[in-house]
Amino acid sequence: MTHQVHAFEPPERFVAGTVGPPGERTFFLQARGGGRLVSVALEKVQVSLLAEKLEELLTEAQRRFGVDLPELAPVVGDNEPLDTPVDEEFRVGTLGLAFDVDTATVVIEAIAAGEVEPEVELGDEDDEDDEDEDEEPDEDLDRLRVRLTPQATRQFIERARRVVNAGRPPCPLCGQPLDPAGHLCPRHNGYHR
Repeated sequence: MTHQVHAFEPPERFVAGTVGPPGERTFFLQARGGGRLVSVALEKVQVSLLAEKLEELLTEAQRRFGVDLPELAPVVGDNEPLDTPVDEEFRVGTLGLAFDVDTATVVIEAIAAGEVEPEVELGDEDDEDDEDEDEEPDEDLDRLRVRLTPQATRQFIERARRVVNAGRPPCPLCGQPLDPAGHLCPRHNGYHR
């Protein structure tokens, strides 16, 4: 079966967003450009980890290559909902990050889930990955590839953090999400206060 590579270098818009009410949200990465719209589904923890690792990547690029990082804008960036229709192309299994020194851009690659557990890879674009013979080769999986400037990366990070934090508030005792109908906290051995 052939695989598809959805490349946006650069996209007109690249955002993390959700569909559904808190507690039942489905998280998406969505790229738009050149008359195309691609949405890929992923887990909340993957969005949170992606924002964290992108921040680390920008800091490392500044330290190692002297890349000028934009200041955080005091104005709220893109806060619009996801573009419709939100049709899931695939579910993300692996997220790859790289910094291209020649163009001073960040490359984000979301690879479809195969037989491998979800993970986030962080490295230089020239690094080669070691593959186990039991794993499905990454070349045979669909992927979304996006190339962003440091400014666009910062905007993505800020929105991703807002999206993750917009869900149900955490329990102050155990950290699990609080449901509107109530919460059986393990710290209280299942009893309500």
